[in-house]
Amino acid sequence: MAVHGRSSPLRALFDESPTPHIAHPPRTHHRDFYVATDGSYNLDSDEGGLGAIIETRDGEQVARLSVPDDSVADNNIAEYRALHLGLDVLAARAPPGSHVGVLVDHDDLAANVNSATLATRRTDHTPPRKLTVPPEGRNHWRGIRARVCRFGEVRAAVLESDQNPAHALANAPEEYAHVNRQTDRCLLPECPESSESQIPPPSRADRRASDSRASD
Repeated sequence: MAVHGRSSPLRALFDESPTPHIAHPPRTHHRDFYVATDGSYNLDSDEGGLGAIIETRDGEQVARLSVPDDSVADNNIAEYRALHLGLDVLAARAPPGSHVGVLVDHDDLAANVNSATLATRRTDHTPPRKLTVPPEGRNHWRGIRARVCRFGEVRAAVLESDQNPAHALANAPEEYAHVNRQTDRCLLPECPESSESQIPPPSRADRRASDSRASD
């Protein structure tokens, strides 16, 4: 999509990606930070990796992480561990009320995040759909849900795996170890221009509340 002024590459991906099990108001693209995460697991080597990229809506890089993980049981668990890591890092550097856009390539994880977000607005805090969390990922899910409650709003969108910018970081942590040595940054996004709030993302204009790609 085209957005006037400087913008985050993650934001552009977020605005063009489906957001399962949640409605799409015109302000969808008004996030303060964007987090792309991915987890990997190699059955042959029994090794895994976690990747995370965090940017402000202005495109300023907050952090990049590429971490080997030899304790992961399978690829599904790796996805939960990666998002838990990414949100923990962002929580240490961003104001509690920040609005966060999450990019993952795991349908159930994205749907769970969005259901948890909707649950925070309900008086009984009950998710609108049954959450499907793998048993081995429950501890990481509790951490993810705690972060969802801490931020002002968290919304997850689904990417194809080959479009996920965190994919390489998760799948080749030995090659990208240098990104972990980058200086920590704590950046606040610039205030959006007044005209920006009047520009709804074209991809949201005629999309229904749920997307057929989401897993029930």
